[in-house]
Amino acid sequence: MREWNADSYHHVSTPQFDWGTAVLERLALDGDELVLDVGCGTGRLTEKLLERLPRGRAVGIDLSSNMLQVAGDFLRPRFGSRIQLVLADAARLPVVAAADAIFSTATFHWVRDHAQLFRSLYAALKPGGRVVAQCGGGPNIARLHDRAAALMEEPTFAPHFTSWQDPWEFADTATTNRRLEEAGFEAIRTSLVPAPLVQPDAQAFQTFITTVICHPHLAHLASPALQDAFVQDLTRKASSDNPPFELDYWRLNIEARKPAD
Repeated sequence: MREWNADSYHHVSTPQFDWGTAVLERLALDGDELVLDVGCGTGRLTEKLLERLPRGRAVGIDLSSNMLQVAGDFLRPRFGSRIQLVLADAARLPVVAAADAIFSTATFHWVRDHAQLFRSLYAALKPGGRVVAQCGGGPNIARLHDRAAALMEEPTFAPHFTSWQDPWEFADTATTNRRLEEAGFEAIRTSLVPAPLVQPDAQAFQTFITTVICHPHLAHLASPALQDAFVQDLTRKASSDNPPFELDYWRLNIEARKPAD
C-alpha cells in the first residue's frame, strides 16, 4: 500500500498542490536553509520550495519509490545537487538535528502513530527549527470513508478485507496540540478548516479517488473487475450528493518550533 500511481498523482493532485502552496507561504525563509519536505510526492511543491531556497537545499522524503522516481525526473534537471531525495518513513526520519525547517502537506494523516511522528520531526530539527505542515484532520472525507467501510462489509468484497486496518490518522486540534507538546515543541498553533472539493464529473471523481484516496482499498482487491466495481459503486453514490461528486475535505494546519538552546 505504500506505492502509488505516481504518474497519475502528478496530474490529478492539483487540490493538494493548491492547499500546499498556501501552507508554503506561511513558512518564512531567508533562502539559505536546509528544509525537509516530508511526503514530497512527485515534487510539485518541492519545486516551489526550492525556488525560495536559492542558496539552500531541500531534502524530499517519501515512503513511495514510485513518487521519488517521478520527483527525481521532475526536479533534478533544474536543481541538481540542491535537491536530495530519500526513501524513508516520516515517523523514523534518517536526519538528526540538521534541518532548519520541516514542510509537509497531505502526508501526516498517512502516519498512524502521530506521537512517534512528532518525536521524529523534533529529532530531525536543529534547535529553533520549525514545522509548518498541513494534513487531513477531524472528519476528513468522512462521507466517502463511511461508504467504503459499508461496501467492505458486503458479501462481494468482505472476504478480501479480513485483514483491513485503517491506514489514516485524522486527529483533532486538541489531540495534536497535546502530542506536539509531549514531543517537546513550543509556539504551537493548530487549526482545523473545511476544504470541500467538487470534481466536475463522474470520470474525474473516479480517477481522483482511485489515485488519491482509495488505493489502500484497491490493494486488497487483486481482481481489476472487483477494483472497478468498488470504485464504480462509490462514484454512483457520489453522483446523488448535493452537490454531486463533492469530497468533504478538512485540513489540519500545524505550526510548531523546537526550543532554541
